[in-house]
Amino acid sequence: MSKVIIIVNAQVEGGKISPNAPVAERMARALARGVTKSNPHSEIEIVSGADLWSKSLQLLSPSSNLVYCPLTIKLPDWFVFPAQKIYFACRELEKRRQWVEKNFGYHTSQDNQYLGDLWLPIIFTHEQLIYGSVISEGMIPNDYQQPCHLSPDIFRKLCHLAENLLDSIEAIPSVYLLQFRLLEQQIIFDRLWPFPATPAIASIGTQEPDLFTCHWYCLSHQPLSEIIYPSMVMKQK
Repeated sequence: MSKVIIIVNAQVEGGKISPNAPVAERMARALARGVTKSNPHSEIEIVSGADLWSKSLQLLSPSSNLVYCPLTIKLPDWFVFPAQKIYFACRELEKRRQWVEKNFGYHTSQDNQYLGDLWLPIIFTHEQLIYGSVISEGMIPNDYQQPCHLSPDIFRKLCHLAENLLDSIEAIPSVYLLQFRLLEQQIIFDRLWPFPATPAIASIGTQEPDLFTCHWYCLSHQPLSEIIYPSMVMKQK
């Protein structure tokens, strides 16, 4: 693969993310490290999602020599890339929530009530599903911690929900985040993210490889031979 284009939800000028978006910069930098680690000769370009919407970018079709890596779910419907249908399905919040209510009987987030403050990482490779330790939100914005310890029963239920959600949207290899809340040990489903969204920054320096590097390995169909983190749960497909 010769070129990787990372798309972020932030202003980008001259290939550099605005200082006003430090989280987007951390996410893109971590993903770029993962690309360089496995493909040292790849060209990496960072672009703004806003420039995509304005059609100010000259886009080429994805191929073995060009891979698009969106780190934002805000993408125009006309933008074609391998995970286009997956991103669209994950944007359909009410449809996903209704599916969970119907098939699992869990309560779901409604409008701005019971929004998720916990995230289950799901590393979906060609060979296996790997469930990471849950990420929690701290007291200040963009302050995330990993691991957040849950009871074995709750964790098992989350993994079962995650597996079925991926099946329902015909997911492809990627890193997903299942966002939820716990209310008196009851799972309240919020949404599914089709990429390592902002909370995944908690994995940087916490697990090796971090979730952004795992994401690249999934996208580029490379095996994840070892993940150094004690709370991972793996399931063969």
